[in-house]
Amino acid sequence: MKLTMLGTGNALVTECYNTCFVIEDSGQYFMTDGGGGSAVLRQLKHAGCDWMDMRHIFVTHKHVDHLMGVLWMVRMICQFMNHGEYKDEAYIYSHKEVLNLIRDIAGKLLLEKETRFIDDRLHLVEVHDGETKNIIGHDITFFDIRSTKAKQFGFCMDMGNGKKLTCCGDEPYDDCEKTYAENSEWLLHEAFCLYSERDFFDPYEKHHSTVKDACELAEKLNVRNLLLYHTEDRNIAERKKRYLEEGRQYYSGNLLIPDDLESLEL
Repeated sequence: MKLTMLGTGNALVTECYNTCFVIEDSGQYFMTDGGGGSAVLRQLKHAGCDWMDMRHIFVTHKHVDHLMGVLWMVRMICQFMNHGEYKDEAYIYSHKEVLNLIRDIAGKLLLEKETRFIDDRLHLVEVHDGETKNIIGHDITFFDIRSTKAKQFGFCMDMGNGKKLTCCGDEPYDDCEKTYAENSEWLLHEAFCLYSERDFFDPYEKHHSTVKDACELAEKLNVRNLLLYHTEDRNIAERKKRYLEEGRQYYSGNLLIPDDLESLEL
């Protein structure tokens, strides 16, 4: 299995793309979020991925830096279905509010000859808290992270051999996620900035955490590999070095601070 970060930044970044990623296994892809716009198509291209292969897309929540790129995927899928160039079916998974928003926006912006494929060959699949679906050959359990900003889901993927990968979305871990996050082989967690720069970036006011917070959490939950994303981009060239320096003071496992388009073997 391989994970490719299409983007690693928070909502307002300009030096990298908004956080979204793809998990690939045996030629099948599970994409999470789409970032803030059409640049998701460029990111997929530069990552060596064919956008047509993204047949399973999960949307965590409705914020523009996660949703708008997915709407571009909807446009491309429907347009190419209409042209007869997209042969198979596609699936977008999320909770009801997000799916209704996708259907509504697509209905307003796309042509009827394109939107006719929605709910026909482009399936909008509602997921519920604690529900498990088999996607790209893996059981994936979706869970409500209990966000106070916008309803948001994360997921826990059964990697096989007793290992699991858990994505907490773009907000700090909540105790309701313990069943999924604890003892994860991989934990994907946001880290808005360094703890040492918290007074400058005000992560807590935005309901985000710092590198120190996320690393202390991963240590407590017995996580073996911690991947941090959804960061600021003020000093992108030094981000990896500086985040690793702070994080390793609080976490003894394998800490990763990926750049955009970086791939990792899971």
